[in-house]
Amino acid sequence: YSWLDSLSFTGMRERFLKVFDGIWIDNLNGDKYRTGKLTPEGKPDPSVFSTQKNREGIQVGTAIGMLVRGSGAATGVEYREWWGATKRQELERAGGATPGGFVHHEPELSLGLSFRPASVAAGYLGWPKLPELFPVSFPGVKTSRDGFVIDIDRERLEERVRTYLDPTVSDGEITARWPDVMRSRDRFDPLATRRVLMDKGFVPAQIIRYAYRPLDVRWLYWEPDTKLLDEKRVDYVPNVDELTPAIVSQQKPRRDWSRPQVITDVGCLDLMDRGASVFPVSLVGPADQLLSDEQTHPNLSSQAAEYLPTVEADAKSLLWHCVAIMHGCAYARENADGLAQDWPRLPLPSSPSTLAASASLGASVASLLNPSTRLERGPKLGVLSRSGTGALDPSTDLAVTARWGIAGKGGITMPSTGKLAERDYTAGELAAIAEHAESLGMSRDQAVALLGETCYDVYLNDVAYWRCVPGCVWRYTIGGYQVIKKWLSYRERALLGRDLKPEEARYVTEMVRRIAALVLMGPELDANYERVKADVWEWGE
Repeated sequence: YSWLDSLSFTGMRERFLKVFDGIWIDNLNGDKYRTGKLTPEGKPDPSVFSTQKNREGIQVGTAIGMLVRGSGAATGVEYREWWGATKRQELERAGGATPGGFVHHEPELSLGLSFRPASVAAGYLGWPKLPELFPVSFPGVKTSRDGFVIDIDRERLEERVRTYLDPTVSDGEITARWPDVMRSRDRFDPLATRRVLMDKGFVPAQIIRYAYRPLDVRWLYWEPDTKLLDEKRVDYVPNVDELTPAIVSQQKPRRDWSRPQVITDVGCLDLMDRGASVFPVSLVGPADQLLSDEQTHPNLSSQAAEYLPTVEADAKSLLWHCVAIMHGCAYARENADGLAQDWPRLPLPSSPSTLAASASLGASVASLLNPSTRLERGPKLGVLSRSGTGALDPSTDLAVTARWGIAGKGGITMPSTGKLAERDYTAGELAAIAEHAESLGMSRDQAVALLGETCYDVYLNDVAYWRCVPGCVWRYTIGGYQVIKKWLSYRERALLGRDLKPEEARYVTEMVRRIAALVLMGPELDANYERVKADVWEWGE
């Protein structure tokens, strides 16, 4: 099934297009990973191999290809789709009839020669890719020993590392307490590594802020001289100073394309579920001598550097503009097929005023995505509450025990079912939404349509919960992760080893409001995308 449009099969499809005169594709869908085995209308779409005895069939989708040689000149691809529980019978009935329902298309090389008809905006293929604007990017840090070198609590991380580096503590004691850091793996000799680091000693400056998951910043002991970290990225980390913004994106998503993140801390490879690439707005050292301590310079291609003076802008404005475009739902919807194949392409406005307006929106998005920045706006949602009578007691009521997370194989934390209750908004909650909507120039009904027609009460435990988390906020994803649920999964008391601190419980409220503010920016971001498309700066080859 993946050979229809996967980048890894581009060469095969190129060969087919050269060798065969005609190609007919019947896409039978039924894919667990791409569509969740649902039709576009949300109805069941089982595998074509489903039977009465095996209703699940197989997990991956299926396609039938008919490739013909000797019929004359090449004619491109004829494509049609089959959906739903009766598609097998429909295909059988169509087998003896004159073929119909096919859509003809000519596969485009820049879209991976996909045999599936691709839909992108007019001009999309002429817009620059993200790396053509910001040419230097870095993969995120990969630790492979998360449970030892990363922690939510800085003090706990420091105590652990100091104990590990203490020569009076035996290897056996370290193995008993933290077996993952004493387990031999490819390229990692735990005993030799510990000896080298004990000689070096503890370095306080190596405890750094670490963007571990979307809106989830932790602490990392960044060790540059050994394999304590699997991939430490010594070329990347010196470019991070907690002030310089960077876009986090990826070339090809595992499933659906994800809006980018914006970080100012060192980023994890798993900020996106198929590997994150980090594009800083500036780099340390002169252009011909990176990583020196002399100066910084913008991370710009020569063409991007030529473009910016024409719109009276700088590299940071360009980065903010890219953030605004990529966070627009209309952009993602209109260019879904292109975004599924390669780096996102971005339209550049010809007008300085259009670029400035777009950059201003992007800066607002970036601020909402950065937990270190103050939340300037957001509706009053996600209030920490207690069921029943009595006030919430921070000393006893903040344990996350609703089974939001469980320990998976190899110590990996897996999200679980948790506890939440879906309901309608109360009159007071609708009034709060209306008040915020008015400040944005929209009606209450418009805001509710964006946030979701119903909301959830999200429980920490049997008594404490965050009241009124709108449906679209709860389901909001970045990088393939359901943001709030993912954050909670790591804070289950059985995994965290303690209750939430009051400031952590309040942070969930802040996350709800940050995401709600992002959702409510949707119309502004879509209108911005349309303005930019109306007068695009011509990008050369």
